[in-house]
Amino acid sequence: MSPVFILCASFIVLLVINVPIAFAIGIATLLTIASIGDIPALTIIAQKMATGIDTFALLAIPFFILSGLLMGRGGIARRLIDFAGALVGWLPGGLSYVNVLTCMMFGSISGSAVAAVSAIGGFMMPEMNKKKYDQNFNVSVSVTAATTGLLIPPSNAMIVYSLAAGSVSVAAIFLAGILPGILVGLFIMVVCGIISVRRRYGGGEKTGLKEIAISFKRAILSLLLVFIVMGGIIGGVFTATEAAGVAVVYAFILSVIIYREVKLKDIPGILLDTGITTAVVMLLIATSTAMSWIMAYENIPQTISAALLAISDNKIVIMLIINMILLFVGTFMDMTPAILIFTPILLPVVTSLGIHPIHFGILLIANLCIGLCTPPVGTALFVGCGIGKTTIAKVTPSMIPFFIAMIAALMFITYIPAVSLFIPGLFGLH
Repeated sequence: MSPVFILCASFIVLLVINVPIAFAIGIATLLTIASIGDIPALTIIAQKMATGIDTFALLAIPFFILSGLLMGRGGIARRLIDFAGALVGWLPGGLSYVNVLTCMMFGSISGSAVAAVSAIGGFMMPEMNKKKYDQNFNVSVSVTAATTGLLIPPSNAMIVYSLAAGSVSVAAIFLAGILPGILVGLFIMVVCGIISVRRRYGGGEKTGLKEIAISFKRAILSLLLVFIVMGGIIGGVFTATEAAGVAVVYAFILSVIIYREVKLKDIPGILLDTGITTAVVMLLIATSTAMSWIMAYENIPQTISAALLAISDNKIVIMLIINMILLFVGTFMDMTPAILIFTPILLPVVTSLGIHPIHFGILLIANLCIGLCTPPVGTALFVGCGIGKTTIAKVTPSMIPFFIAMIAALMFITYIPAVSLFIPGLFGLH
């Protein structure tokens, strides 16, 4: 039996029977090695898993996770919600706009869709319920808007892609995500506006410049984190890993000393949560690295590349096929292993068509962001349904207009490379 077949079949079966993704990858890899009968390869697998996480750039991930947890528990969400409310809360369906805009701002600080759903959705969903917004609409808005934080830097997904691609700098991919993240947020807002007008959701009282200035003053220290991180990386003051360390120090000062929302007694619990989350991410990276080596050993990337190019040599058609593959993959695979496994498979295909690796990275992440909102593995969707006290079956029909909006934004990102490459080009990182 072909090792390629064993790898793919065992991996899919393990996912179907609900084996955790990291263990599914590891078991499928070992089964493939056994089918090849190459005993020394077992030693190589262990080495690949160890060296896969022995990378200085990956040190940024636990630091960004820690800074996100500190900011999430440090009263940041409330200040961002007040600022977003002053800007757009007066519009028809204003609370839905506030939800989206706050998720975009908070996601860019925390770099986590799940954290954005928990922190922002946990406050906004009850408020929207009080104002007679549909419960399932509220969950749909929170879940889809939370994914924008994975495109707007800093983002752990971008760091993982930079590692997997090898030739893409973290600074370049960070800059490339700004416009696509804003674009996805705007498309979601359009859907919010259409639904709000049809259902006659009202808005709050119109705010003046004074109220906007006051709320901005309260939120400015939180928003500065993004500018400090991005400014330092682009200016060459520090690397992405060092920027993550700076983010932790800044988040600690803001949450513990200035806002005083986080007490010193809370720090051990936050560090424990950081360690648990980091352990999960690193296990995913280790097993995904081993699987990537097996695929290279069996020439799977070259086989898939040849198969795709045999279908068509038209860039538009190939990109459409790749989008369909990634949308399907995102429904049952978590973002980190999906990036590590499919980057070495698909990157040679797109580069052979003249597509820039930075552009492909944003396209890849945008696709997988949609997967966070879809069953059966959509982590953001599960968290949102838990907070909104509803079920996936009830929410799914309300999610459809938002899926359409996200896919429409994805098409813009796919076929208009300037959306991703314009800002990196301004800084000479194209």
